[in-house]
Amino acid sequence: MANLFKSFSTWIIIGVIAAILPLIFDSSFALTLLSKMGVLIIFTVAYNMLLGQGGMLSFGHAIYFGLAGYASIHIMNGIGAETLPYFPTVLFPLIGAVVGLFFGSLVGYVSTRRAGTAFAMISLGFCEMVTAMTLIFVLFFNGEDGIQTDRMVGPEPFGITFGPQIEIYYLILFWCVVTVALMYIITKTPFGRMSNAVRDNPERAAFIGYNVRHVRWIAFTLSAMFAGAAGSLHAINYEHIGFESVSVIQSGQVLFMAFIGGVGHFLGPVIGAIGLTYLDSILLDYTEAWLLYLGVTFSVVVAFAPGGLAGLIVMHGPIANTNKSLLLGLVKPYLSAIGSTTLGVIGFIGVIEMLYFRSLISKGEGELTIFWTEFNANGLFSWILFIGMILIGIFLSKITYRNAKESWDNACLLYTSPSPRDVEESRKRG
Repeated sequence: MANLFKSFSTWIIIGVIAAILPLIFDSSFALTLLSKMGVLIIFTVAYNMLLGQGGMLSFGHAIYFGLAGYASIHIMNGIGAETLPYFPTVLFPLIGAVVGLFFGSLVGYVSTRRAGTAFAMISLGFCEMVTAMTLIFVLFFNGEDGIQTDRMVGPEPFGITFGPQIEIYYLILFWCVVTVALMYIITKTPFGRMSNAVRDNPERAAFIGYNVRHVRWIAFTLSAMFAGAAGSLHAINYEHIGFESVSVIQSGQVLFMAFIGGVGHFLGPVIGAIGLTYLDSILLDYTEAWLLYLGVTFSVVVAFAPGGLAGLIVMHGPIANTNKSLLLGLVKPYLSAIGSTTLGVIGFIGVIEMLYFRSLISKGEGELTIFWTEFNANGLFSWILFIGMILIGIFLSKITYRNAKESWDNACLLYTSPSPRDVEESRKRG
């Protein structure tokens, strides 16, 4: 009961912080960015129900996100044209949830007949098929241009028009809290535990009498339902929906967010959605090679930290709860490892930016700005500097990483070793 209370206290604190953020960052860009984060948090946590909780890797989960957005846009336009009865904007995520539930149950019924690689390929096939449909059936999807709408379609309660971006932010925040809380509760139910069992050992789950495919189908359908709610909010936020919302690019984006954040932990996708959305929005103003950096980051995380950022945080929890001095002893070696890595990363970014810059301009021009400093892409000094940083970073990383690992091993050893008091009590008990 104490752990449950602690969890709810954590959620309340996070909710309060999210509610006051617009009061701190009141610019239009900040509100748009925070709104986008809220939508992608719902979508990424929904995807993690499929991947992290159910063990099903999907390359096409944007189908339900995008189709729910299309349905919401059409209904909103119908209300604006008075061809459909009025429906409150605040309840539009329910429409998206119904659309996601419907298509998720249909596609899931077919997809969950297979598992593993076959399931992933089936999901990719469905994603490509739906993307092609958005470009072929122009009457409904309007091709590459997508569909526009006006989210101010009727009289809302309390004088709310959902015209100002701050009202949309609080609408997204409300549904983000509701949907994420519901998904968290589902993970704690017997069905959530059964979904984990099917993920970890489907043969054993089938042996004790559970219908493995049925469990996967329900998990798939629920995940699509919440993804549909996120798609509806996405359409309201941007007042536009296009074919890219159902494409494999959107599916890949949510996959990256879930993996980098940590699919094995409920808060992992939240961390991934916030971090990558922020970097995506900020770095686009500084570099067009952002997708390359995203791919490298994803590869490094999968190779060296399969538990994601959340996994790295959670693994230190037992030590922090029992002996904080051991955790403080890890700060220095960790900072040294981070410093050497940062040096190599700066060198890598410098080389990539100069290569990209030289591929776009004539050889007569070479001045570019990297980290707020001008460098000459045609000058030998710039290349020597950044390549040298890479080599020095690699050399120092070999030393600092070894020291960090030794410090971690010693901390784990001291954490698992019995204290003198435990030894004395054990001796007295005989």
